[in-house]
Amino acid sequence: MDLHDDLPEDPKDNVTITDALIAELPKTDLHVHLDGSVRIGTLIELAKKQKLELPSYTESGLRDLVFRERYASLGEYLHGFKYTCGVMQDTDSLEQIAYEFAWDNIDEGVCYVEPRFAPQLHMGTGRTFFDVMNAVDRGFRRAKSEYNSRREVQTGERPEFNYGIIVSAMRMFSEGFSEYYRQLLGVHTHAPKSQVYGLASLELARAAVSAIREYGVPIVGFDLAGQENGYPASDHVAAYEYAHKNFLKKTVHAGEAYGPESIFQAITDLHAERIGHGYHLFSPWLIEHPDVDKRRYVNDLAEYIANRRVTIEVCITSNLQTNPNLKMVEHHAFREMLKNRLSATFCTDNRTVSSTTVSREIALAVRSFHMNARELRHYIIYGFKRSFYPGTYLEKRNYTRRMIDHYDSVVEKHRR
Repeated sequence: MDLHDDLPEDPKDNVTITDALIAELPKTDLHVHLDGSVRIGTLIELAKKQKLELPSYTESGLRDLVFRERYASLGEYLHGFKYTCGVMQDTDSLEQIAYEFAWDNIDEGVCYVEPRFAPQLHMGTGRTFFDVMNAVDRGFRRAKSEYNSRREVQTGERPEFNYGIIVSAMRMFSEGFSEYYRQLLGVHTHAPKSQVYGLASLELARAAVSAIREYGVPIVGFDLAGQENGYPASDHVAAYEYAHKNFLKKTVHAGEAYGPESIFQAITDLHAERIGHGYHLFSPWLIEHPDVDKRRYVNDLAEYIANRRVTIEVCITSNLQTNPNLKMVEHHAFREMLKNRLSATFCTDNRTVSSTTVSREIALAVRSFHMNARELRHYIIYGFKRSFYPGTYLEKRNYTRRMIDHYDSVVEKHRR
C-alpha cells in the first residue's frame, strides 16, 4: 500500500509556498547526471592540473561561454560535457567530483539523490569499470558519513542523507566518445553499429550486477541515454533483459527529443519503471506510425503510465533549454501530467549545465502551474516513494515515512 497516494483532504494543507519553505523541505533528485553537475571551480582546477584547454579559466567566463542560462540548440547545450567528461578520466578526480556533488545536494536540502553517469565514458587503460564505480562510490560514501554523523542528524533534527547510483548505457557512440568505445569499435569493425551499441550496454549491465554482488556498490538502476531518433530502444533489449532478470531497476531517457513511441518502446521493450524526461508524452503530432489514431494512442499510453505508476522524471529547465519550440514554461508537458495526476518528480538533469537546483525546479513548477500545497506535497513525496532506494522494501518504507514526517513538521513550522 502506498504511503501517500490517497490521503484525505486536510485543511492544514493551505500554506503559502515560499522559497524559504521549499529550501527547508526534504527533497530528492532522481534524474541528475554527475558529469553535468561538476562544480565550475573544480572543473577549472582539474583542467589546469591535467593541462586540459578550456575556453576560459574563470567561473564568470565559463558561464558566459559554456554553461549558460539559455542555449540556442541541443548541440550547444551538450558542448559543456566535452570539458566535464574531459577532467573525469582518473579515479581521484571522479572521487572528488562525487564528494562535492553529494555536498551540493546536502546543502540545498536534497536528502536522497540518484546520480547517473555512463561509466564507459570514463574507462580506459588502467581504469576498469570497477575502478570507476568504486571511486565514485567512495566520494559519495565519504560525504554521506560526514553529514550523517552530525549531531543534528543523529538526534533527528535534520533528515539523513542517502544515495543510489544509476549506470547509463549509451544509445549510440563513436570512437571519440572514450578510449573504451574506441577500442570496442576497433575490435568489431565488421559488425553493424547497432549490434556494437547493444553489446556495450549488455556488458555494462553484467558489470553493474557484478559490482553490486562483489563490491557492494550501491548501484540501484540501469539507464539508457543519448540520441533517441534513429537509435531505438530495441538495440538494447538484451541489456535490459539481463538487468530485469537480475532485479536491477530500470529507467530510460525517452520522450526528450522524440515522440510518444519512444516512451512506448521504453516501457514495452525495456521494462522501464521510470521515464527520464517524458516531455513528448502528450505530443501526438510526433507519432510516426501512419496507421494509428494518434490522439487515442497518446491517451492510452498516458492511462497505462498512470495505472502502472510509471514515474516521469521531470526536468523543466533542461527541456526549456534543449527544445527550441518550447517558448514558455507554462506550455511544458508537466501541465498535462499534473492534470492527469501522473506519478512524476522534479529533477535537475544537470545542475551545472542547466544552471539549476532542485529548489529552483520546484519553485518554477509551483509558480508556472499554480500548484497548491497539497499537490506540491504529492510530487515531492513521489520522489522518495518512486526512488530505487538501496535497501530492502521495509527500509525504504521506513525512510520514506521519516521523510514525510519531516516534511510535515517543516510545513507546520512555516504555517505558524
